[in-house]
Amino acid sequence: MLSRSIAGKVAVVTGAASGMGRAIAELFTTEDAHVAVTDRDGEGLSGKHTWELDISEAGTVERVVNEIVDQLGPIDILVNCAGISAPAPIAADDYWRAWDLTLAVNLSGYVRMIRACLPHLSRDVGGRVVNIASTEGLGATPFISPYTVSKHGVVGLTRSLACELGPLGVTVNCVCPGPIRTGMTAAIPEDAKERFARRRVPLRRYGSAEEVAHMVLNLVLPASSYVNGAIVTVDGGLTAKFG
Repeated sequence: MLSRSIAGKVAVVTGAASGMGRAIAELFTTEDAHVAVTDRDGEGLSGKHTWELDISEAGTVERVVNEIVDQLGPIDILVNCAGISAPAPIAADDYWRAWDLTLAVNLSGYVRMIRACLPHLSRDVGGRVVNIASTEGLGATPFISPYTVSKHGVVGLTRSLACELGPLGVTVNCVCPGPIRTGMTAAIPEDAKERFARRRVPLRRYGSAEEVAHMVLNLVLPASSYVNGAIVTVDGGLTAKFG
């Protein structure tokens, strides 16, 4: 029988100081995985196995991954959750700054993490990669094209690497959260959240970071060994209604 446990597995979660990343790391810990909690916000990190990590810096990624392996052992699971959003109309004076920064974290950073972890993920059939994208990777919203492009890129990266790494026994899947209560959405007034949810989300509410975390857990289970290249929405039905 295929196992539904990640106990003893070594998991790396980026962007884990808050929001969905934190919820994923906490859930994995309750499932008895050995979790490396990483984030570029060092002040937001707490616990034993934490690393300050800016995934836009190639040298830093390699160093931190090596430290994680030295402390916890070879990596079995990678969850790419770090992300930023820098709104920028196409004609804005600082558009290129927003573009470069967003792509460096949201897309190139994911590639850096996968490349650094791959020798460990592929050492034994059963490696897992989950990339966190967004419903923005399946559609578009005006004035945030750097973010939208980065998330479309994550979807494409997931599908491409699912084909490339599948023969190595490494599955690569993607979760696309919709409207979720995180730090990124905290600035939206509560009444605006409620109006949006009533109008666009069949479940008529925002989701929680914990709900996203449970989907990620399902994708990294040994029992999910035949799920590869999947793009899974956690959006209360938003894309079913408008996709």
